[in-house]
Amino acid sequence: MRIEFLYGTNVPRMAQISHLPDGADLVTISHPEMLPTMNIGETIRNYRLQKGMSQGDIEKRTGLLRCYLSRVENGHTIPSLDTLSKIAGAMELPLSQFFAEPGHSNGSKGLPQLSDDEVRFLSQIRRYATNLNDSDRKLVLAMVKKMASNSGK
Repeated sequence: MRIEFLYGTNVPRMAQISHLPDGADLVTISHPEMLPTMNIGETIRNYRLQKGMSQGDIEKRTGLLRCYLSRVENGHTIPSLDTLSKIAGAMELPLSQFFAEPGHSNGSKGLPQLSDDEVRFLSQIRRYATNLNDSDRKLVLAMVKKMASNSGK
């Protein structure tokens, strides 16, 4: 199977897929402009205002400087997951709430609410997965599936 797609400055890029792994459900290649975007700073500001809190209130509860909070809310910097956790704690929100779709308390209809530990775990997997080649990713996924199937026994 051969896939052609345009990326960036109209330079054709080729992707060759010789075969799909056993049990593969779906392979998707998306152009970055087609992916949903999220402004975490705007999300933080909206929740802060809904709670009737000022940046100073968050500063007092977290120790994060007000000027830093302003930079986050205005999109000039992106906070780490640990920093997001502090901000969520200050607003008495679960960390996963920052990643929920507007109007949905759990991110998407039909999906279970993720705990803060699950969000952290998945974020770590995402961070490390960028350094893995396709073969290693398939191996990790196979190991996870095996461990999950054995956990019920």
